[in-house]
Amino acid sequence: MDPCPFVRLTVTNLALKIPVAAPPTRSAVHPSSSPCFCKIKLKSFPLRTSLIPSNTAAAAATFHLSKTDIEKLTTKSIFTKKKLKLKIKIFTGLRGTNCGVRSGRLLDKVEVELDLKSAEWKPVVFHSGWVSVGPGGSSAQFHVNVKAEPDPRFVFEFDGEPECSPQVFQIQGSIRQPVFTCKFSFRAPVDRHQRSRSSEQSAARGWLSSFGSERERTGKERKGWSVTVHDLSGSPVAAASMVTPFVASPGSDRVSRSNPGSWLILRPGDGTWKPWGRLEAWRERGSTDGLGYRFELIPDSAATGIVLAESTMPCSKGGKFVIDLDTSINNSNWKNESNGGNVSSNGRTTPRSATSPGCSPRGSGDYGYGLWPYCMYRGFVMSASVEGEGANGSKCSKPMVEVSVQHVNCTEDAAAFVALSAAIDLSMDACRLFSHKLRKELLPPHDVLS
Repeated sequence: MDPCPFVRLTVTNLALKIPVAAPPTRSAVHPSSSPCFCKIKLKSFPLRTSLIPSNTAAAAATFHLSKTDIEKLTTKSIFTKKKLKLKIKIFTGLRGTNCGVRSGRLLDKVEVELDLKSAEWKPVVFHSGWVSVGPGGSSAQFHVNVKAEPDPRFVFEFDGEPECSPQVFQIQGSIRQPVFTCKFSFRAPVDRHQRSRSSEQSAARGWLSSFGSERERTGKERKGWSVTVHDLSGSPVAAASMVTPFVASPGSDRVSRSNPGSWLILRPGDGTWKPWGRLEAWRERGSTDGLGYRFELIPDSAATGIVLAESTMPCSKGGKFVIDLDTSINNSNWKNESNGGNVSSNGRTTPRSATSPGCSPRGSGDYGYGLWPYCMYRGFVMSASVEGEGANGSKCSKPMVEVSVQHVNCTEDAAAFVALSAAIDLSMDACRLFSHKLRKELLPPHDVLS
């Protein structure tokens, strides 16, 4: 498998020194103690916002650039021959609005010239250090590091919806080559708790039928979905199995955060399936009607999982499921200026424990330092597109998956990420309001025939 070239542009180590009065007569420059922030813009990409100072162990802003992105950014037209620049506007004061007036005072703006083509093959530092900012004669200083480095990725695309058992193609430029097939099926829950629940439900089926049909009873839960990923020889190389049903919370028609549905992402080993990760999903309440999710890695030698991603995406529009362990926690508190949603520097939030290393994921029980040695994942890991429900509720998706080359050592590695992307895409369906119907491919055979 040959990867596609990508470039990762990062902005880190933000700091600001501003002049303050120092009695009796002299002045000095000190690190700013007042709230400051900056807005970071790269041409047509969404605006990023970060606090100053930023968490120096993580990126204040990150841009993921494909070869097509780089060509668009660096192509010069007959109307302009300006060099590509990263623009940073620096503000002092709190960010937000008071009585309709936006707070935060613009101190200055900094521009850094970029040569992204040179970063396709080797790391390039465009700026690292202090620069003078503020009105003429001001002794204020702003510190920033801007660098780019190659970040090649394998790109996969489903040839149809995961529930339609599609092929999965590897994409490299204009070349589409089949590498996997997916098989969607219905299976009973596999863990002991769910087997117990299934038995109780079977025993209660008699008296439940007196209150309504079997189809009406099962309309409040979605269970047993499974996707098995096969290589081209037909051997199973990964699977996603729904182990906790998606059940409507009492008195509502939605899956709640307090009782999420869950999937196990499985890999073959020693003649059986072994758990690799666990994905939980639910339907968020409030002003944002979103799909909430949490993914944790399940290391063989760790007592608890390691949370690699946890966020929300709009149910109507969908978004991207991203595992990026260099994303700054600062950005999770800000809004993307383009779409108004809570996002991080790469469009998603990846919260961490305050006790975890800056570039590490967090443990489920805030045991980040203890679990970190067991986790091999660093930097950008993967992303997967997730189609929203749409205006009329008719979701139609062909997930696109990107996986960092450094995290793929064999076919099973890539297949595990493909299975995970299928699970998050199907979770959008599993978390649909129970007052809405699912397409027939997602219904058990007896429900389709009845």
